[in-house]
Amino acid sequence: MDANQILRELPSVDELLTRLSSRTAPYPRSMVVDEIRRVLKEARQTLRTTGLEEQVVVRLAELTRPSLRRVINATGVVLHTNLGRAPLPPFQPISGYSNLEYDLTTGKRGKRNVHLGALLERLLGCPAIVVNNNAAAVYLALHELAAGYEVIVSRGELIEIGDGFRIPDIMARSGAILREVGTTNKTNLEDYRNAINERTRLILRVHPSNFHVEGFTSKPALVELAALAKERSIPLFEDLGSGCIVDLKPFGLEEPLVSDSLGAGVDLVSFSTDKLLGGPQSGILAGRTDLVGRLRRNPMYRAFRPDKLICQALEVSLRSLLFERWSEIPSLQMLSLSLDQLRVRAKELQSRITRYKTDLIPGESVTGGGATPAQSLPTVLIAIQAEDANGLERKLRASDPPVIARIENNQVVIDLRTVLPAEEDELLRAIERN
Repeated sequence: MDANQILRELPSVDELLTRLSSRTAPYPRSMVVDEIRRVLKEARQTLRTTGLEEQVVVRLAELTRPSLRRVINATGVVLHTNLGRAPLPPFQPISGYSNLEYDLTTGKRGKRNVHLGALLERLLGCPAIVVNNNAAAVYLALHELAAGYEVIVSRGELIEIGDGFRIPDIMARSGAILREVGTTNKTNLEDYRNAINERTRLILRVHPSNFHVEGFTSKPALVELAALAKERSIPLFEDLGSGCIVDLKPFGLEEPLVSDSLGAGVDLVSFSTDKLLGGPQSGILAGRTDLVGRLRRNPMYRAFRPDKLICQALEVSLRSLLFERWSEIPSLQMLSLSLDQLRVRAKELQSRITRYKTDLIPGESVTGGGATPAQSLPTVLIAIQAEDANGLERKLRASDPPVIARIENNQVVIDLRTVLPAEEDELLRAIERN
């Protein structure tokens, strides 16, 4: 049968609409018609004449399912960028109206930053504002403090922060002029000093939070750079990236604290809140009162400010941090789990798996999300021996809720560090059903 004959056999839109009338009753007629047209258009391109009705029904059903879904992270990557980075603490979004920009005391218009500003000032000891992510924070600082003028940055800190976003590109878009100093591996204080001129408006320090360089390297201490900036009356701005508020050394991880940078004399810091802070996606700018005030007045601040859902979710995380309720921050709880605790949980879950042969093997969890590079935490993995490891991994992803695992040595491995205790029964059901 040639192509023309096949095309002549395709049903019309009205024919399919009539045939599907009983199966598409819950959907608006216009939606059904649009989906039928899409299916018929593809059929003309592929010369397929069978299964058209089923295609329409399946696609309409898919439209009813939320695209953004809860998943079980069994990978051992705590801040998994593809899975939303930091797992959110439980919070109930406010339905209806809220006092987002309304002062309940005076009955007049208020500022949305008040819901987070007071908490941040108590945590950090200085004024702070919130924007929608750290890239926006860096852009806003550069745009306000150095547009049309030079910003001094070490060549070793001209990093890419992910998904193709690079510090030099953000600087160029902000209007700031990049002044590179030093080399890829070594930059000293005199490099900064010699680069300062009448057009210098900012010294930028970028923490390489997503990579680690070893060997023949050096850079000036933060206190030295802060002293130079003060001596020359030039603000020192540090992009910290990961936003570590809680000291992670007791858990075996090294990451600079925001408070250490501010204590060393940095005038302005920026960092993400969906990494080691353990909250939703947003960015913080904190530091000198006059600089934060300028940033707040910049017209771009309105474009970058967070919405009410982010404000509420971040408030929950900040309050837990302020009161040192670390167990209420899922990411911190995961990072703090000991090897013994993980072994106990892994043995218990392993004893309940009957469908597959399993082993407990040593492994490593990682922080992920552009934090604590080249550092890992010891863990215990449940290794599932399946005839088709790739097939099992795909089936787990297709579960409800989806289970995201990884494959090592042709085995599906489960790391309970990133699985919440309340998710273990769901994880077990997904394994047993597949």
